[in-house]
Amino acid sequence: MIQPQIHFLGDSALLCNLPSPATLPHQQRIWSIAEEAASWPEISEVVPGMNNLTLILRRPVVDMEVVTKRILDTWAHVDVSHIAGREIEIPVVYGGADGPDIDIVARHTGLSSKEVIQRHSAGEYIVYFIGFMPGFAYMGGLEPALATPRRDEPRLSIPAGSVGIGGEQTGIYPLASPGGWQLLGKTSLPLFDPTQTPPTLLRPGDRVRFTVERIAK
Repeated sequence: MIQPQIHFLGDSALLCNLPSPATLPHQQRIWSIAEEAASWPEISEVVPGMNNLTLILRRPVVDMEVVTKRILDTWAHVDVSHIAGREIEIPVVYGGADGPDIDIVARHTGLSSKEVIQRHSAGEYIVYFIGFMPGFAYMGGLEPALATPRRDEPRLSIPAGSVGIGGEQTGIYPLASPGGWQLLGKTSLPLFDPTQTPPTLLRPGDRVRFTVERIAK
């Protein structure tokens, strides 16, 4: 079993880092350890990421060996059987003004625009972690044939709800922001609402399917 490498981040945080590539079993362990570590008295905050977990400490570590042993023991024995996530369908209007990069993805992959939409909407995606901005879900499970590099020049403003591909991942912009992902379409579902608890629609471990609401011209 691959074990995480543990590093100091200053004197008030620890980084548990795994080698690439990110895999679902590794992410499941990261989520499970995050759940357990959140109740440890010396931990004030847990931040699960892609292939890593950051632990924010209440006070500087006095004995690194003791903390490291506890993390590695938990990693080896943590129960991931309860990590199932929810099933969430997200309707997407593909193409048109909201999906200006479908032709770019098609040229890069050698597929037709119609095939790009069919394959993207046929996949099941797993939310690996939330980052970049509130509610932005980095999802694994993109078919390798659809992998497309980010744009050389990011856009200054991408509308909220935009669905895109960035390298080997797919994701949705929850808020209007700059960004460099290749845009395929847009959903009307709100991804982030600070008045709700929790404020994000998607959570780590959720299984996501995109459905074709319509294809715009």
